[in-house]
Amino acid sequence: MSALICGSMAYDNIMVFEDRFKDHILPDQIHILNVSFLVPTMRKEFGGCAGNVAYNLRLLGGDGYAMATVGGDFGNYKHWLAEQEIDTRYITEIDSEFTAQAYITTDLDDNQITAFHPGAMNESHINKVTADSGITLGMVSPDGRQGMIEHAGQFAAAKIPFIFDPGQGMPMFDGNDLRAFIDQATWVAVNDYESQMLQERTGWSAEEIAGHLEALIVTRGAEGSYIYAGGERLDIPAATPEAIKDPTGCGDAYRAGLLFGLMNDLDWASTGRLAALLGAIKVASLGTQNHHFTRSDIVAEYAKQFGRTLDI
Repeated sequence: MSALICGSMAYDNIMVFEDRFKDHILPDQIHILNVSFLVPTMRKEFGGCAGNVAYNLRLLGGDGYAMATVGGDFGNYKHWLAEQEIDTRYITEIDSEFTAQAYITTDLDDNQITAFHPGAMNESHINKVTADSGITLGMVSPDGRQGMIEHAGQFAAAKIPFIFDPGQGMPMFDGNDLRAFIDQATWVAVNDYESQMLQERTGWSAEEIAGHLEALIVTRGAEGSYIYAGGERLDIPAATPEAIKDPTGCGDAYRAGLLFGLMNDLDWASTGRLAALLGAIKVASLGTQNHHFTRSDIVAEYAKQFGRTLDI
């Protein structure tokens, strides 16, 4: 099976504030917020949801393609993808635009403040999902608003099952939009905050959302995740990372595990644990595409973390 991952390709400018935001933001003065955070170090990394998911899926040996629109400054990223043997056939370059840029500041509690310039991502709708491409599985992750709407509709029209992963793009959509996405999608993946927002905007409970899908996946960081499927809620434990260095991209690593499980007909208990393990491996590494593992590494670590075997 092959997966088409629609979403952003971005340069992540990652900074760490060596203190806690909560100690510098006065709740009673939030209406006149004016703060400055000293960040002694900054890294520029390759990122974006589509790129991150494709990278992790490639490490697992899965067949995945990123679909994105990028700018005239994409050359270094494109070279990196070639080195990782990640196919770029569905990536469209727009010379007059910048590749999307994220400016991410993380504090010592792993809270994040992000500023995001979409650049070429706003033109994502010029890429099209077609039924004759040989793609058997899809994902709609944060991207340009029109692109997300059209790609979901194109997957549905082509009868290609897909994961809807609204992520930080959720504020772009109202309740009607989100209900339409849910009805088109096969699976939905959100974190716990996004789950609450999704429920508020649709007016549906988590169980009601799951009733429109084959599964609703809700990640909860170090507390593990829930998978609502078949009228039941399955509790997935978190994996324990070797170190906690950078949470950026953990959700994308988790989603690569979901895709791999779906592509290989794993049950939800195995798929969820595999996804959790990928998230834990990523959090122990700085940046979103600097960690490395082999499939045999995953099988061994899976047994160590969860006390069960993974047949992949």
